[in-house]
Amino acid sequence: MSAWTADEMMTVTAARSLAGRASCFVGIGLPSTAANLARRTCSPDLALIYESGAIGAKPTTLPLSIGDGELGETADAVVSVPEIFNYWLQPGRVDVGFLGAAQVDRRGNINTTVIGDYRSPAVRLPGAGGAPEIAASCRETVVVVRHRPRTLVDRLEFVTSLGFGDGPGHRAALGLRGRGPIRLITDLGVLEPDPETCELTLTSIHPGVAVDAVRAATGWPLTVRADLRVTEEPTAAELTALRSLTTRSSTRGGGVA
Repeated sequence: MSAWTADEMMTVTAARSLAGRASCFVGIGLPSTAANLARRTCSPDLALIYESGAIGAKPTTLPLSIGDGELGETADAVVSVPEIFNYWLQPGRVDVGFLGAAQVDRRGNINTTVIGDYRSPAVRLPGAGGAPEIAASCRETVVVVRHRPRTLVDRLEFVTSLGFGDGPGHRAALGLRGRGPIRLITDLGVLEPDPETCELTLTSIHPGVAVDAVRAATGWPLTVRADLRVTEEPTAAELTALRSLTTRSSTRGGGVA
């Protein structure tokens, strides 16, 4: 078994966060890779839910999109999109939402809409999809991104999906059901919200990564928790399962980006 990569470290760490969970609302991309790995390792009974209506999907390769036919073919049930949102998601029936992002700010707010001014953006992104509802209504959310200064920014110009808004009490004032983002997992470490300020704080660093490197890749003055942990390395079994999943997906054309 060869040494793990930074992306494998991130994916395995994200998958472990689903241990003991019953259901996960899955975003496409990095979150989908981690969620499908969790079902193959630490959480075999995890029900994967995709916004196209698939409940309990068990794809053999990573889905190309939320409309990938294999999601429906392998699901325990397929329901309408309105039912997914109105019955399953919005009443708080889903344990955890797994989301990606183009940008995340210091309080876990997500942008997947535009970079720059909304009326004349420098970059137009894929958009919201179901992410705003996932961020609002899942009991908890986990965000998975690669750690770059352009991704982890001090303040968003456009908020697509709410994390903790402007700080403590913002979610409650809006009447949002879910707790919000409990964890941001990157290829450098793990950030969690401070219980008083809601600001994302470095709580775990991946093996071989320096704290200064994490700070340099973060767009705000990053706070490091006093009892900073070192993330447990991937096991041989976890790497075997991940590499098997991504190899099958790449030969199909799915990829893991």
